[in-house]
Amino acid sequence: MSLIQLDASKCVRSLSKDSECNKCEIICPTAAIVVGNNPLPRINYSTCVGCGACDAVCPNEALSLDDFSSTNFFFDFLEDAENLISCRKNVPCIAALSVENIISISVMKKEVVFDMGYCSTCEIAHTCHPQILKNYEEASYILEAMENKAVLKLENVCYENKEEVKSDRRDFLRSISLKTVAKTKHAFENEVKKASDELVEHTLQKADIALLKQKRIPDKRKIFFTAIKRVEKPSQFHIIDATEINFTSQKVMDEELCTACQMCYRVCPTGALTSDMRNSKIDFDPFLCIKCHICHDVCEPDALTLSPSYNIKEFFEPAVQNLITFNVRRCDECNSVFSTNSDDKLCYRCKIEDEEARALWGITDDM
Repeated sequence: MSLIQLDASKCVRSLSKDSECNKCEIICPTAAIVVGNNPLPRINYSTCVGCGACDAVCPNEALSLDDFSSTNFFFDFLEDAENLISCRKNVPCIAALSVENIISISVMKKEVVFDMGYCSTCEIAHTCHPQILKNYEEASYILEAMENKAVLKLENVCYENKEEVKSDRRDFLRSISLKTVAKTKHAFENEVKKASDELVEHTLQKADIALLKQKRIPDKRKIFFTAIKRVEKPSQFHIIDATEINFTSQKVMDEELCTACQMCYRVCPTGALTSDMRNSKIDFDPFLCIKCHICHDVCEPDALTLSPSYNIKEFFEPAVQNLITFNVRRCDECNSVFSTNSDDKLCYRCKIEDEEARALWGITDDM
């Protein structure tokens, strides 16, 4: 059975204590993943069924199965003469594929069939089945907006693997080699994890902290971009409802509320939000956005909001947008260069120190 793994350096909750991301906890059909108020998700490996749904909904691919990769599946599926996706054939569960995965596969394969034949009797269908339908509807909606002729189908195929695998102890002994020892050890370690019926804590290690500073684009976004480059552009770029797309966004900045604190683009895991060497602006690349919401979670004045619409043009002709431009000046107090969206003459730090000093001395603006 598959076992889920957590890469702490990719989890957006590692980027800020203010992150509200708990998508993995919500989708888990066995409550094996618990987030709560913890910095990182806790996992009960004994109750994990390896469906991969948490991997699919994770915006930054922090979760992964040890024996299934949606990236590898993409390339294997393209080579497969058939177009069937089934939990009895090539995926642990259809919910293990994200909307990006589905669209990428569809535009390349032209027709894809989801085998829904086992969902009615599946023990994890209460969360995974609605997610499959949701992904199907979102992918179909976006494909239509792209004017792509790819077809997605839901059918009760009930695929069965008719190939029987026979083995005995001699075959097992013959299979043991230096190459399989590592796999055997890994499988044994997984069984040990599954034997413990408790939530396992995850913490950031030194190597994870170093990786947090890197801007990394998830593999599913790279594949999505590669697939989109190979399809024909629509006759016109349609504007769609932003609530109908859950893997990217367009943003709006309120210039009056923004304090130029720099937090939003510093915590962005993919580099969708950026600035320049002087910190004189904030630019946004919608195609790199993974809609993890971390930039909104850290924005105290709520200056950064989601646009109510999304332009399909960003798939075919990605363009960096300028959200705001700041004034760059020297602080009257410490002489350091700082960015501001107002007429402030003191940098952020000196302004706080000035306010604390006034409070300490009992000085008010009325005096």
